Amino acid sequence: MAGSSHGHTPAAWTGVTIAFIGFCVSGAFTVLADPLGFWAGLVIVALGGVVGLVMQAAGLGKSKTKPAHPVRETVGVEG
Repeated sequence: MAGSSHGHTPAAWTGVTIAFIGFCVSGAFTVLADPLGFWAGLVIVALGGVVGLVMQAAGLGKSKTKPAHPVRETVGVEG
């Protein structure tokens, strides 16, 4: 994974950060036994995904072009 740029974009970081905040909100309201707050947290999680996709469409995500040199997977020796 270190050789690829998987997730190293502003769109990915922003979307995951918003989703994480929503997860924390939802978890806190689960402990507090407040269903409305729980569902609000899940809406924030979904909002993180939408924001990430919108930012990717705006050009802040990873491009969908294939690399010129494909990455080879290393396979262990079976013995």
